[in-house]
Amino acid sequence: MQAVSNPYQTPGSPVEDQGEQYSEVKILSTAGRLGRVRYIGYTVGLSMLLAIAMGLVMAMSAAAGIAALSVIVTVLGYVAIIPLVNLIFWAIPGTDGPNRFGNPPPPNTTGAVVLALIIPLIFVVGIVAAIALPAYQQYVKRAHAAQQ
Repeated sequence: MQAVSNPYQTPGSPVEDQGEQYSEVKILSTAGRLGRVRYIGYTVGLSMLLAIAMGLVMAMSAAAGIAALSVIVTVLGYVAIIPLVNLIFWAIPGTDGPNRFGNPPPPNTTGAVVLALIIPLIFVVGIVAAIALPAYQQYVKRAHAAQQ
């Protein structure tokens, strides 16, 4: 007589849910994949850090009397971090799923999304300021003229 196997018994071999495989995020590496939102966020974050560092270098060099050197260092710093050709990656989407560069990056973190949203926020605030400030100055002039 043959033993009847129970279809509801626990499997004998380990069963794992593989799910979707993600690649490791390497910020300053040319290998691997990085999503657009994370790329924009990290670009903005690195730009802010570079601006702070270059501001400190410019302040120290201006105090030392060598301001021209600080301008050269600042320009070289921006050229090294943000080549303009890389801005094309802001508009062209990547491929879904694994490709020759590796598995897709993990989902975006809240920090990466917030950093990526800084650029549109700066544009909106800049446009509002460009419209509101001259209008407010005209209002102040008219109010001052009306009081006299």
